[in-house]
Amino acid sequence: MTELPPLVYDPPREPWLTVLHEDRDLVVIDKPAGLFSVPGVDPAHHDSAYARVLARWPLAQVVHRLDLSTSGLLVFALRRKSEAALRAQFQARTVEKVYVARVSGNLQPDSGEVDLGIEPDLARPPLQRVSATGRQSHTRWTVIAREAASTLVELRPTTGRQHQLRVHLAALGHPILGDTLYGPPEALAAADRLCLHAHHLALNHPYSEDRLVFQSPVPSLITAGSAWFTTHNAPSGPISIP
Repeated sequence: MTELPPLVYDPPREPWLTVLHEDRDLVVIDKPAGLFSVPGVDPAHHDSAYARVLARWPLAQVVHRLDLSTSGLLVFALRRKSEAALRAQFQARTVEKVYVARVSGNLQPDSGEVDLGIEPDLARPPLQRVSATGRQSHTRWTVIAREAASTLVELRPTTGRQHQLRVHLAALGHPILGDTLYGPPEALAAADRLCLHAHHLALNHPYSEDRLVFQSPVPSLITAGSAWFTTHNAPSGPISIP
């Protein structure tokens, strides 16, 4: 059994907090890779997206999370009623989440679905594993571009299990590049961070119920100059869809 690498927590400090949208009910930030979404149990892991948001909005509440190594869009509620409304959308799976990843190898065909149960790997926390008795987990994927040794892919999870995208791609035999938990040495060596980014998020505003669409530019390390991002990678938010 391969031993997990020790966690060295050195979160990025510049920029301290990138705010893409703010109103009286919610705030949307662009979380960098290497920053916890919420504080860890260890006091050394207190610095987090939530701690930074709380320093500016003391009544902020968590409604969803991103993995430590994943970058991109993260939403916080700013009022109790907003928290309940936003949580309900995530639980009802009406929030549209789109991630972009670079994975190892030539992912075929051009699109597909993964429907594999996931459960905690009790022998190796915090790892998760595919299991027939695990919680139902579903991911849709579409190829954006193929390179010599990797594939740029759009991922649309309809469930929100811990490490879901990482586990599903590894199960397909195409681990995400830079994955310290689920990738073989060659995939880990191919990038100096996890090549996974929360690129697009659409949800209903908790008060007006307008459909809001947010977009965070995918880091160049992941896109690797793909022409698709010339027209699809501009920051935006929010776009209101009546």
